[in-house]
Amino acid sequence: MLPIPEHGHEAVMVEEVLRLLDVRPGQVVMDCTVGRGGHAVRIAKRLSPGGTLIAMDVDPENLKYAKRRLEEEGPGDVAVRMFHANFGEAEDVLAEMGVKGVNGLLADFGVSTNQLMERSHGLSFAEEERLDMRLDPRIQVTAAEIVATWEEKALADLLYENAQERFSYRIARKIVQTRGNEPILTTGQLARLVRSVVPSRSGKPGQIDPATRTFQALRMAVNSELESLESLLRVVPTLMQAEGRSVFISFHSGEDRLVKQASRRWEQAGLCKLLLKKPAEPTEEEVSRNPRSRSAKLRAMSFKLRVT
Repeated sequence: MLPIPEHGHEAVMVEEVLRLLDVRPGQVVMDCTVGRGGHAVRIAKRLSPGGTLIAMDVDPENLKYAKRRLEEEGPGDVAVRMFHANFGEAEDVLAEMGVKGVNGLLADFGVSTNQLMERSHGLSFAEEERLDMRLDPRIQVTAAEIVATWEEKALADLLYENAQERFSYRIARKIVQTRGNEPILTTGQLARLVRSVVPSRSGKPGQIDPATRTFQALRMAVNSELESLESLLRVVPTLMQAEGRSVFISFHSGEDRLVKQASRRWEQAGLCKLLLKKPAEPTEEEVSRNPRSRSAKLRAMSFKLRVT
């Protein structure tokens, strides 16, 4: 098992984020996924004196942690506003604040390490946990409910579309067969079920547990992650001040594809300039220090004008 970082999570590609956002004193920057505050603390220091940091997260516990960390480590002359919201609600947050636009926007779509380890979330199959997967307490439907009620084809499509699971139909069929005899209520039950029908290659270097993709797909569905990302991307150009910069960090090919497509549309419309020809990835040194960063892809762009 990988060690838990000091703050429960180690932010990814921090120096690249700071360089590409080009944060300056007095600006307004929005961190759409503040997590444990790893990026936010460094951004706040660059906003001093007189800047504003808008911090959002769906997880109230992470939001509280980030608030304490910013109070302890951040500069005292930067205004920090915290919001319990997902990144698809960025436009609503700015409207609530009466802010017309931001100079910088960061959205890191990864799940923090502490969330994976927190038993109440039910995201890990390392322990026998309740099959929940909700990161936001406002969400009503759990992973157990999806597993219990969705039809076989819908489950198979979910596994394939969200996680490119090659054995999606085999897993979906096994879920439907099993739930007819007993409810699937824990992470351990689901993981064992998946492993029983997916060939294991765990002996080969770099191979993941056969249940990993199923858990990823369900987590993304429960938390409406792709839908929230699409909502954010629809409004990004209207959130940015002229010369404002946006940085997106994805950990999943579907997320990165959506960001890539949106940024190309913005570029073709003359709204932005791409700051990178291809997505940046963590260095070998960072992956060695923080193996969970290995799948990260970072895209960044500078907006030429304000879209109203």
